Amino acid sequence: ALLGVLRTADAMVLCHPLGSPPEGLAALRAELDAAGIDLPAVVAATKSDDAGPGEAAALRRAVGDMAVVEVSVLDDASLDALRDAVWSLTGLVRVWLRRSGVTDPHPVALAPPVTVADVAGAIHHELGARCRGARLWGSSARFGGQRVGRGHRLADGDTVEVIG
Repeated sequence: ALLGVLRTADAMVLCHPLGSPPEGLAALRAELDAAGIDLPAVVAATKSDDAGPGEAAALRRAVGDMAVVEVSVLDDASLDALRDAVWSLTGLVRVWLRRSGVTDPHPVALAPPVTVADVAGAIHHELGARCRGARLWGSSARFGGQRVGRGHRLADGDTVEVIG
């Protein structure tokens, strides 16, 4: 049943407790290979707060080509690192929306390439149709609050205030 679900997935997070033998993870990877499932993946090395010295390095050597993110439920920074790793697996562009000077804490996530018009349309189709551009903050802006047209390409992490 799990293999059937994975066939429709876009990516995988393989969880492995640090300190556990890596053979279990190797067996899982062999089963995935045998089933022809080759998805982008990251290893979440759980229980990192209980790990002994060198256990994370040993896991990294065992998995070779896969990214390993050390995670502990007691460490918010490690959970943020896992969230960022999962976002990078999706390939989506996250754009934060700003309205009346306040930035929404939840981004709009769209498949690249993403333009200002795409973001406006994701908010509402009528806004997408009448969108003239946006004020922009982030890496695709030359300066904070730059006015850009509706066709401006956005980068992951940009903040936009749509001008309708």
